[in-house]
Amino acid sequence: MRLEAITWERLTDTLADRLLKLAPADGGDWPRVAFDGAPAARPGDLAQRVADALRVRGRPALVVAAQGFLRPASLRFEYGHEDVEAYYSGWFDTGALWREVFGPLDPGGTGRILPDLWDPATDRATRSPYVQLPPGGLLLLHGPLLLGHWFPFDLTVHMRLSPGALHRRTAPEEQWTLPAFERYEAERDPTAAADVTVRADDPRHPAWNG
Repeated sequence: MRLEAITWERLTDTLADRLLKLAPADGGDWPRVAFDGAPAARPGDLAQRVADALRVRGRPALVVAAQGFLRPASLRFEYGHEDVEAYYSGWFDTGALWREVFGPLDPGGTGRILPDLWDPATDRATRSPYVQLPPGGLLLLHGPLLLGHWFPFDLTVHMRLSPGALHRRTAPEEQWTLPAFERYEAERDPTAAADVTVRADDPRHPAWNG
């Protein structure tokens, strides 16, 4: 892997410029991009930076958090509040993501996306209105464990943390999730699978390969 030291500003501009040229592999109208990473890597921050940079360049982009598609608490916590297997394979409603986010962006789709479905704080449906993404607009989906579901991404960005950095930057109440990310590394190898890897151990000066 060739790693290049870079500032967040330059990384944002480089990704935005690359996404301007991105064409959907299925011939549709909406490129779909993953910002994959553990919560401690803050993939949503980079997704929002890139969305803002795209809008300055005249391209609409919609940032969607996988966190908005969690399953109800009764399903997430069926086997306890700290069940690693459930977190790894059952916390996120992938069916709803396919139906409400990816399906409308298929060739001939409507482009009408539901930006979130479930509020984990209230454990109720969010009742958010649908958002119309115009042709040429980009979907920027961020969250953990995204590369294991066969989602039809046209470009994937993985925010990588070393085991030590992941441990240090994960909140104490979320430390129990760390074995899920160890398994993700072993089974999915997201660093190799992603089109772009951002090594974010130092939050001031990331390194990237892409």
